[in-house]
Amino acid sequence: MSQYKEYKIIHVVEGGCGTIFLGSSGLPLKKLEATLNSEAADGWQVVFQVLENKRFWLFWSRESVIVTLGR
Repeated sequence: MSQYKEYKIIHVVEGGCGTIFLGSSGLPLKKLEATLNSEAADGWQVVFQVLENKRFWLFWSRESVIVTLGR
C-alpha cells in the first residue's frame, strides 16, 4: 500500500438547469476527464472516488462525483 504525502479532493456536479428541465443531465464527463488529465500531468493519482446522489431543491435529485487524489 502506498503512502501519499498530500491529498486533493475534486467535486464535480451535474448541471442544475439540465436537472430541472430534463429531469437528469448527467455528469460533465469532458470536464472531469480534462481535470483528471491535468492533475495527472502534475503527478496526482486517483486514490478513491464516490458517486453521490443528493436531493436538488424539492422534486429533483442530482448526481455528483467526489474524487480523492494523492501524491
